[in-house]
Amino acid sequence: MKLASAVANFGGVGSFGFAYTTPENIEKSLLSTKKLTSGHINANFFVFKDIKLPNKNIQNTCIEALTSLPFNEGVEFTVPSFPFFPSLNDQLGPIWESRPSILTFHLGVPDLCIIEKAKSLGIKVGITATSEAEAIIVANAGADFIVAQGIEAGGHRGVFNLESEDHQLTLENLLLKLRRTVSLPLVAAGGLMDGADIRRVMSLGASAAQLGTAFLCCPEAGTSAVHKHYLLNSHDRKTEITQAFSGRPARGIDNTFIHLMKNKPTLPFPAQNSLTAHLRKTAQDTSSGEFVSHWAGQNFKKIRPLPCLQVLQLLKTELERP
Repeated sequence: MKLASAVANFGGVGSFGFAYTTPENIEKSLLSTKKLTSGHINANFFVFKDIKLPNKNIQNTCIEALTSLPFNEGVEFTVPSFPFFPSLNDQLGPIWESRPSILTFHLGVPDLCIIEKAKSLGIKVGITATSEAEAIIVANAGADFIVAQGIEAGGHRGVFNLESEDHQLTLENLLLKLRRTVSLPLVAAGGLMDGADIRRVMSLGASAAQLGTAFLCCPEAGTSAVHKHYLLNSHDRKTEITQAFSGRPARGIDNTFIHLMKNKPTLPFPAQNSLTAHLRKTAQDTSSGEFVSHWAGQNFKKIRPLPCLQVLQLLKTELERP
């Protein structure tokens, strides 16, 4: 709430990631934020796809991969049961009441009736695309803008269907392709850390830029102490893309978990995320950062541990620099 409202009060768009959040907590977050700002707020949701668990033998193999890790806190692993993810329609209930300025979707396109309802309430709709084919689908769905997300992005990229080809385009290449393919405004995302980055993507045709990792070490962000430690003190490490934490490829700072779980079997997303939840929480509570998912963009080493307002002021100065 503090981070989103600070960005909005500066004139930007403050965003909430509500992928796994309950309707009650979504309502609480939006109402509390309204008391702190009258600026623009974005509510972001995942568009989960139905999944089926593999057979018991494969489930046991996935658990064995985790129990073989050198983590000595006695974590028990339980395969999750249906439902594997929250109902998007239930989550959107508070959105229709609070009516934030912007509603965005990740990992796919929601039912068209959702987009139509949002627009009828005056809410702008954006959807992530990582390729030309996805951008065309987004445009045809009636979205107001596209979040063009490059391979440099931290966390889970918004690829619609990982079973088909993931082009893994850099942000620069993606922007160049989309500018020729669709007429919707483009919001550039993926590895952007400073004003020079923003100026660069806008010169390539983006109407705006979306930064995430750049704000993770602001005190307003609520980032865990162990995550901040790795962001600030792991400059000898690179980011890696792994599906071991959640069952879906996501970029984070390389650590023991990622290294040891490479090529190991996982449950489908987001069941794997539930399966590893207890391990991640226990590791975080005990500051065992080698077993926590430290999501971060490719250029995380440029992060600045400053209050949000100072980061925003620096971004503005750098953006306006000749």
